[in-house]
Amino acid sequence: MNPQGERWTTDQVLALAPDEASRKAGGKLAAPGPWSETGADEGAVWGQCKGSGKKPYQTVVDIKGPAFKCSCPSRKFPCKHALGLLLLWAGDGGEVTAGEPSAWAGEWLAGRRERAERQAGAPSGAAAPPRTPADPEAAKRRAERRMQRIGAGATELEQRLEDLLQSGLASAESGTGSWDETAARMVDAQAPGLASRVRELSSVVASGPDWPARLLEECALLHLLDQGFLGIERLPGPLAATVRSRVGLTTEAADLLTGPDAATVRDRWLVLAQQDSDDGKLLTRRIFLRGERTGRMALHLSFGGSPGRPLDLALPPGLVLDADLAYYPGARPLRATLGERHAPAAPGPVPPGGGIDAALAAYGDALRDDPWLDSWPVVLTDVTPIPSHDGKGWQLADADGESALPLDPRSLGRTSLWRLAAISGGAPVTVFGECGHRGILPLTVWDPAPVSL
Repeated sequence: MNPQGERWTTDQVLALAPDEASRKAGGKLAAPGPWSETGADEGAVWGQCKGSGKKPYQTVVDIKGPAFKCSCPSRKFPCKHALGLLLLWAGDGGEVTAGEPSAWAGEWLAGRRERAERQAGAPSGAAAPPRTPADPEAAKRRAERRMQRIGAGATELEQRLEDLLQSGLASAESGTGSWDETAARMVDAQAPGLASRVRELSSVVASGPDWPARLLEECALLHLLDQGFLGIERLPGPLAATVRSRVGLTTEAADLLTGPDAATVRDRWLVLAQQDSDDGKLLTRRIFLRGERTGRMALHLSFGGSPGRPLDLALPPGLVLDADLAYYPGARPLRATLGERHAPAAPGPVPPGGGIDAALAAYGDALRDDPWLDSWPVVLTDVTPIPSHDGKGWQLADADGESALPLDPRSLGRTSLWRLAAISGGAPVTVFGECGHRGILPLTVWDPAPVSL
């Protein structure tokens, strides 16, 4: 076995970057000049990087996680130093040699592995023992009070929608402030999902000449969600769970893994994409997975952005993970939490997929179960990016030219579009993305190795 473990490719390393600026900054550090005391073994890479201060930054990466630790003050995960170190290691130029970890690196790695061993001994690979409320009756009363507050908020929102329809959609053009006030009321009602959808209504007015039609559609979906919550006791269990999650009622990950109704799915999960977003306050990481045996799609969400809340889990596209996943309840489950990992992540194959018609059918089936769904993850095989016939956009066309799917307007003008076109070069490729009412938003392309877009 390679004493340094199986090396990642440059593309797999760059796929971990939270943004384009981090990719560029990490690339500048992918040279031996600023590094000292570098080394690697089967599970980790470490080194010290010279910065602007007298003391170099200590950087270590657990490649079996992967997870990152750096003494720099950056709030990005991974930081440019971790990316630079991994790129230096991936280049296999002999700068990162096999050896024993430095004391500072070994201490952090030992702590991680000790925690992993404790977790491995817990039922179903739980990350923590199940939480038992000190006073179950008090917890039940708190849950009932929150349901009542959300119900009152939904009733108030229904009145707001009725007033809008009676006064006419044109009145919304001058009512942005009132939407913000209504959203704040939904926050007070402890219904963040309703608040988010209300804020979206205020942005629809400025979305273009056809905004009244779009506003009516969004109002109809919001009305449907209100009515679903107000009559939630009459809904089938899976649909009721979907409604709860859409209004903002969440299930704790620990309960999914160790609660009385815990159920996990073990598979070899191929990492299809990793996407980070930053709203200035919170970093969100979305990792899409596909089961090799089950064919099920999964979405792992993590949040962080402060020194006390790092984005610990990072999985570059192209890896495969033998692990247990527990799905959050819903009529069309997609979001999942990671349970026990049975083996370190390893390079995986190009994912199987289908054509345009299969992608649209998958989105349609998911939308039937969850009418508030914006998109559904799909893998397209043998598709080619080509300009649209009207010259105003791009589309992915099947190899036979019989079907085409427009690219989501959010991808137009982004470097990802031109990267996709350049990688394809007019030839069919495999693309993973989110298929929805706007078209498809491509996230990863295989050439044959995965490249994040």
